[in-house]
Amino acid sequence: MRLCALAFLSFSIAAPLPSLAEGFSQISDEKTFVSLVDGRKLTRFGIKLDVTDDGRIIGRAFGRDVTGAWDWRSGYFCRNIFWGDYEIGANCQAVQVKDQTLRFISDQGTGDYADLRLQ
Repeated sequence: MRLCALAFLSFSIAAPLPSLAEGFSQISDEKTFVSLVDGRKLTRFGIKLDVTDDGRIIGRAFGRDVTGAWDWRSGYFCRNIFWGDYEIGANCQAVQVKDQTLRFISDQGTGDYADLRLQ
C-alpha cells in the first residue's frame, strides 16, 4: 500500500522535471484553471478525479476513494488530499496546459510532474 501511495503522491506516477519547450503553457490564475476543470474529470490510468470550483477534490485512484481540498495561492494550485485513509499531504503545484492535458508540477514547479487528461 505504501508503494501505491508514493506513486499517487502528485496525483499520478511522477516523471522527471518537464520543460515548457514541450508545448505546455503555464496557468497563472485561478479563473483560467477553473474554466478548464469545471464540470470535467481529470483522468490517467487508474485515476479519475473531479476538481470542483468550490475547492473540493473527489474521485477514485487505484480502487480507493480520493478526497481533498484545494485553493489557488500566488499562482499555484495548492492541495491536500487523502487516498482512502492515507493522507498524501499538502503541496503547492505549478499547473500547465497543452491541448486536453493538464500537467501538475510539485513543489511550486521544481519537483516531479503528473499529466492528467481533461475529459
